[in-house]
Amino acid sequence: MRINFNIQRILMLLLHRLHFIIVSGILMALLFFLYTSLMIKPVYSTSAMIFIQNYGRTNASSNAQSSTAGDSHSSEALLNNNRVAEKIFSSDISGSANLAKICVKLFENSDDLASVYNGCAVAYSVEEGTFYITISVVGSDPQRCANVANQVAEKARVVFAKNFAYGQIGTIRTAKENPSPVSPNKIQNTVIGAFLGLFIACVIIVLLDLIDTTIKNDDDIAEIYKVPVFAEIPNFES
Repeated sequence: MRINFNIQRILMLLLHRLHFIIVSGILMALLFFLYTSLMIKPVYSTSAMIFIQNYGRTNASSNAQSSTAGDSHSSEALLNNNRVAEKIFSSDISGSANLAKICVKLFENSDDLASVYNGCAVAYSVEEGTFYITISVVGSDPQRCANVANQVAEKARVVFAKNFAYGQIGTIRTAKENPSPVSPNKIQNTVIGAFLGLFIACVIIVLLDLIDTTIKNDDDIAEIYKVPVFAEIPNFES
């Protein structure tokens, strides 16, 4: 095993075997690209968005009319109360946000919604402080993912009405077919394969030199036997 091993020697070894390193990187990158393209099934993703509210315009207007039924002599007061009832207060938004979080748990555990998943993975998420619920669908077919997302958005209306007597639910954005898969990433995997091939080639070169016990030059003799070399006898036959 060689003893005089330093950074300069490693760099010289790698430069001497540069063609081997490059070929190894290209071959490994090609192998990763073929494996990604042929062996890994592509995964597609899409999403729909719905909203949840703990109030509704119809309910608000009817409540305003009920509260002003005893004051039939003041049309101006009735008009003002109706205007106030149609406003959206911060308490309504926070209440709707809390209701949206509750609905996410409800939808995640609903057998009615699970019946339309059709082999896709469905996830529900709500932005903090809002009443907007995103329905994310992941699967192997882009058209199926879009169909499932839209069916879940429609089915959520039924589940909501079955569990809550008040409030409203509606669709903000329908799901569209996404032809580009979210995974696997062919370019990323190819680059990883190239770097892996380069790294493996460098390690092999260094290890082979480390276990090489043959004497290459006079420096090896001086390092092994701890004696200086004063002269060399050339091999005239070679």
